[in-house]
Amino acid sequence: MNLDREICERARLSRDARFDGRFFIGVTSTGIYCRPICPAPAPKEANVRYYPSAAAAAEAGFRPCLRCRPESSPGTPAWVGSSTTVSRALRLIEEDGLSDSSLEDLAARLGIGSRQLRRLFLKHLGATPVAVVQTRRLHFAKTLIDETDLPFTQAALASGFGSIRRFNASFQGLYGRTPTELRKLARRAGVSRSERYHFRLPFRPPYDWEALLAFLNSRAIPGVEEIDSESYRRTIALDDKRGHIEVRMSPRGGALDLRIDFPDTRSLILIVERVRRLFDLRADPAQISASLAHDPLLGKRIAIRPGLRVPGAWDGFELAVRAILGQQVSVKGASTLAGRMVQAFGTPLGCGGALTHVFPTPAALAAADYSAVGLTVARAEAIRQLALATHRGEIVFAAVVDPSRFMQRLRTLPGIGEWTAQYIAMRALSEPDAFPAADLWLLRASGAAGAKQLEQLAEAWRPWRAYAAMHLWQTEEKNADDLLHLHGKSDRAVASGRR
Repeated sequence: MNLDREICERARLSRDARFDGRFFIGVTSTGIYCRPICPAPAPKEANVRYYPSAAAAAEAGFRPCLRCRPESSPGTPAWVGSSTTVSRALRLIEEDGLSDSSLEDLAARLGIGSRQLRRLFLKHLGATPVAVVQTRRLHFAKTLIDETDLPFTQAALASGFGSIRRFNASFQGLYGRTPTELRKLARRAGVSRSERYHFRLPFRPPYDWEALLAFLNSRAIPGVEEIDSESYRRTIALDDKRGHIEVRMSPRGGALDLRIDFPDTRSLILIVERVRRLFDLRADPAQISASLAHDPLLGKRIAIRPGLRVPGAWDGFELAVRAILGQQVSVKGASTLAGRMVQAFGTPLGCGGALTHVFPTPAALAAADYSAVGLTVARAEAIRQLALATHRGEIVFAAVVDPSRFMQRLRTLPGIGEWTAQYIAMRALSEPDAFPAADLWLLRASGAAGAKQLEQLAEAWRPWRAYAAMHLWQTEEKNADDLLHLHGKSDRAVASGRR
């Protein structure tokens, strides 16, 4: 990635938060790398080097700043230049936790050679895939040191280090301090740690928290999710272990506060990454607005709702089931059906309050008797076939390399047409260009005469059509809660798109 030195200089001198995480600053006189918003006195430009990623700065021999804490930046933007392959690779790295999978394994999953993947990473991120994984591991470990009371042995395992010796040596080598000394520094600096598993997840402003919560609230699954005007809570399950999370806007702004109650510390990084996708924290609103704001249909909407995000999903299978349940019924009706399924087939979990169950597994729904839930025969069969395909590994929602092939496979299942496939890709896969063109509400908001005309209109919105859809949906959201949500012919009726 070629960085414009003049733009970077202006951004760092003004400490422009819009550039936080988009590049990092190496200071040759100190050997430290910083975020553009670092509060330390600005170094001379002659002593400054600019890097497109934290990993690139680390590879160049700089160590992280203890004042601005690069591990707390919003991270590499999801778009990483124009490389779809690098974007896919970063998502695979995120979904793989902090495992020691080889470069060859990663390249094979992407369908390219390891040398080509390495070249792409160097071009767009300024660092190799191995360096990106290592930097990510160290950053997460530093977060655990600063923001939790987790014992160092558990912190080492949670952040992917094979041993406490390797953990200690890595920090001594990078920071010149032991983990114990770093934790003491964080305490003196007043770093927040209100409870053991508490994480601060930064984002690039602006962020329309109110709109995102409202979207999720109207589609919440009773027993699994609990949402109010300030927070989002839900049950979670990973590797047969269960817990719950709570997310709310940080009172200091610029980040979401995540609280995790889960028995296995090794899953913490996976939980954090899923929450980042659920709340679209990798988005770069400045980049998206620059692409869409001049459009005559979207410009005023973006001005009214800057920072509108595309809500993701905690679990792709859960989102797909919820999408099928929403066919030809109101949002409220779909949530009621989902709640009945959870009570009948989910796993009980005593979190207190409204959180009572973990969402049913594919195996449970593949063998379920839906007669008492109130589903139509066709809808019950659609969910059963989706559950069977997922349980058998024929449909895999994680580590999707080719969204087009994924959607093509989805459309072979009964009850899943183009609308549902696009909606699942939009939310479960966090595909920024997914677009359910047959959606009745998108047609209404855009004034298009039909799906083909809307598809032609939406060509100008690539590669951010999912964000365009959110802005158009926002227009219709207020008065739509009690209306039927009908699908396109491929989804058994006329499209509604209000899942």
